[in-house]
Amino acid sequence: MTLALELMQITKRFDATEVLRGVDLTIQQGERHALIGPNGAGKSTLFDLIAGRTKPTSGRVVLNNRDITGMPSHRLGKNGLARSFQSTSVFAGLTVSDNIRCAVLGSPKASWLDRWLPSPAIQRETDRLIRATGLLKRRDELAASLSYAERRALDLGIALATGADVLLLDEPTAGMNRAEAKRALDLIRDTTRGSTLLIVEHDMQAVFALADRISVLVQGRVIATGTPQEIQSNAMVREAYLGSAP
Repeated sequence: MTLALELMQITKRFDATEVLRGVDLTIQQGERHALIGPNGAGKSTLFDLIAGRTKPTSGRVVLNNRDITGMPSHRLGKNGLARSFQSTSVFAGLTVSDNIRCAVLGSPKASWLDRWLPSPAIQRETDRLIRATGLLKRRDELAASLSYAERRALDLGIALATGADVLLLDEPTAGMNRAEAKRALDLIRDTTRGSTLLIVEHDMQAVFALADRISVLVQGRVIATGTPQEIQSNAMVREAYLGSAP
């Protein structure tokens, strides 16, 4: 088993409040792993720790066998990790094409020369990602004109453009109706083949459809990790989060 991401005894305190309490988590390369739990469980804090937005009080974060504990976000991108936020982070005043192109130019694969001169390789990668995210017909339109679901697709394209092999997706179907959520899941499944995903999501139908394994965070602790079937049948998880029905 080759690990893409490993969290070891992660704790986080804000003054006297302990939000994370010794979190251990392992995610294999190529795995789609979902993190679920009630509001206030510490999911967003854990995501922020992994993504370099804040530092743990104690514990270690290891990415592809490299200790990245406390490493800032801009350096993590160069080490193979990207994050998609719940609220989209696209540039509303730029076109779809320019949003993707900017992300491609900021990836480790782009040379300093690519940033100054026209580059066929950069254009090919930009075009590939626009097609992959289903936005080909909107490529020359401003991101501000996109629907919410289309903005989420563009946000995913921006994350993919970094070339990261580990992606953190924060509620990728939030705010979507059932049809939009299904299309979003199909898009994630198709565009991230071979990548490692860690997903925070409240839509259990989406979680069980997408995840290979699921970890349940309750009051700052991981109380269970397993396949969707194992999580659904876990009595402790049902009592703490999913409800009494198996």
